Amino acid sequence: MTTSPSEEAPEGSPLPEEGPRQTTPFLVLQFFIFPMAIVAACVAVFVIFGLISSDAKTARDHLADVRRGGGMFGVKRWQAAFAFAGALEADKGPDSARREPELVKETVALFEESKDDDPRVRRYLALALGRLRDPAAVPALLAIVRDPAAEQDPETLIHAILALGAIGDASAVPELARLAAHTDAGLRKAAAHALGSFDTAEAKTALLRALEDGVADVRWNAALVLARRREPAAAPVVARMLDRAELSTVPGLTPDQADEVVLQAVAAAAALGDPSLRPALERVRDSDPSLKAREGARLALGGR
Repeated sequence: MTTSPSEEAPEGSPLPEEGPRQTTPFLVLQFFIFPMAIVAACVAVFVIFGLISSDAKTARDHLADVRRGGGMFGVKRWQAAFAFAGALEADKGPDSARREPELVKETVALFEESKDDDPRVRRYLALALGRLRDPAAVPALLAIVRDPAAEQDPETLIHAILALGAIGDASAVPELARLAAHTDAGLRKAAAHALGSFDTAEAKTALLRALEDGVADVRWNAALVLARRREPAAAPVVARMLDRAELSTVPGLTPDQADEVVLQAVAAAAALGDPSLRPALERVRDSDPSLKAREGARLALGGR
């Protein structure tokens, strides 16, 4: 949903003591502050109605906003692209716009045309293409990941990588496998995540290699994907993800993020069913600071 910042009325000066003469502060209130408050109230009403109108829009309406920009409430193209991607995420009914080939075609065209626009337009359109999950979008997304100049905007490149993973077309695997060995850790992490959508030998080889990556996030992403496939090679990394002492050595990892890593690792351990992980799961069950992690470990151990 696209939002517009509302104006606030400036605070007025306190009223003077009652008397026969209207002082200057009172005149300022009467002829400036009060009218400005009325204007601010009118603007707030317009904003509220604009938000209501935005909620009622369909995915196609938002896509039209991306194309033209502006509008009554000054909607930016990137804001419209964000709203479009959000509408696609919510639009999952039997008459979903996702099933309209023409919508995919229009989105791809806008994605390609947005090269020189605000980078956020292309990022959110890539997100939308991933949610449309149509192979027709793959060539446009692959054009991004193959373009050396795209590395100047790694955030847009990451959105394209994740969209390729969401679509799941096997033609993307060679490029994703290449990016899983890139010098940029952020790109490697995104590629490892995206490769989780592909059950091919090339994807598996890239993920097994990522288990040895020097960056924890990359190893973790690869391990979680492989654990879902019951790949025994993931077990050592999952065991380290369950170890709070080791997590405390990861630079920049917040306590909340560490909790999430442990929760993800518990789920991975349950999927793997590897007996070597039992001691780590028992330690989590008995002493982990996260109640959710303790309960998850107990269930992974068979409810004991």
